[in-house]
Amino acid sequence: MSEEEVDDVEEEGEEGERKELVDKLMKDPQVLAALQTKLRRFLGTPSGYIGSLPVAVKKRVKALKKIQLQYTDLEADFYKEVHALEVKYDKMHQELYEKRRQVICSEHEPTEDECDFPSDDEDEDKNLSKDMEEKAKLEEDKEENKIHEFDENTKGIPEFWLTIFKNVDLLAEMVQEYDEPILKHLADIQLKFHDEPMGFTLEFHFQENEFFTNKVLTKYYEMKCSPDKEDPFGFEGPEIFKCKGCTIDWKKGKNVTVKTIKKKQKHKSRGAVRTITKTVQNDSFFNFFNPPPVPEDPNEEMDEDTQALLTADFEIGHYIRERIIPRAVLFYTGEALDDEDFEEEEGEEGEEGDDEEEEDDPDYDPTKDKSVKGQQPAECKQQ
Repeated sequence: MSEEEVDDVEEEGEEGERKELVDKLMKDPQVLAALQTKLRRFLGTPSGYIGSLPVAVKKRVKALKKIQLQYTDLEADFYKEVHALEVKYDKMHQELYEKRRQVICSEHEPTEDECDFPSDDEDEDKNLSKDMEEKAKLEEDKEENKIHEFDENTKGIPEFWLTIFKNVDLLAEMVQEYDEPILKHLADIQLKFHDEPMGFTLEFHFQENEFFTNKVLTKYYEMKCSPDKEDPFGFEGPEIFKCKGCTIDWKKGKNVTVKTIKKKQKHKSRGAVRTITKTVQNDSFFNFFNPPPVPEDPNEEMDEDTQALLTADFEIGHYIRERIIPRAVLFYTGEALDDEDFEEEEGEEGEEGDDEEEEDDPDYDPTKDKSVKGQQPAECKQQ
């Protein structure tokens, strides 16, 4: 073995020992706690470079920060005007939404002229054999998935909103099997904007049904559009910070948001056994109308579970407002879903390219690589 080879072996051995030592240290809770404490001291502190600047330069940096704050205030005014513009155009949108509702609910039968829209498959009449194959496959799917079959005498567009909910993963996760018979009665989802305070209300309009007496279920969202005094440079646009549901007047025995469980209790001394019943919360889409309350005091801290529930709730409310209501028919047909999948795939390809570059680093561990996906648009940032 040559001298160079011996050196290489020794270096590899030393490197292995170092890595083993680091691994042991990183598994030691005391070492990790000490590192976290040290990191906290650096958070929010200016870099050493800024601290080393002459006093005159530091003053100029402060002047720039003051200019930045003025920019942030202007940005807040811009978003307020955008909201006012949304309110203005919403009145025009309502006319179109009403026409949509009438078609869905069979209150208006579209004319031939109104139905004159190019098909995705212009040669569908020529592809009879292909259609027969698809029909046979559809029959199999109906057996497996119990797909409803509607005949030519079907009025309106049955289960329009339920189909959308089942198509969209974010909403499908909320919908339980026992929610579906209720959501078949959902006739429309409407959006109402508010000026002071800035916010919006989602109105879920239901046809008469055997589950509850409400004709409309509401979800109110309040937004803030001003920089935080404690962190003014963190402002990125309007954000939802509060929501409020409504009371559902369930008919007897029809409340899907609760369930009754039976428990057996044994007496410690006598050994007698008794059965007690207890009502507990049940997973249901309709829990959406009973969100956890937001503390009135902004300085009051929320527990992690409540914070997670509210964050998810704000995301769903924003998604229904920004995507579902304006583009409902495209979510019904699945076209909007195809667009979103395509955008996501593009992002994933970009990430894979980054991974390939990082894998050139011998110390790179792909299992520890994290990426931030699905950041909310600045128009309505979640809190």
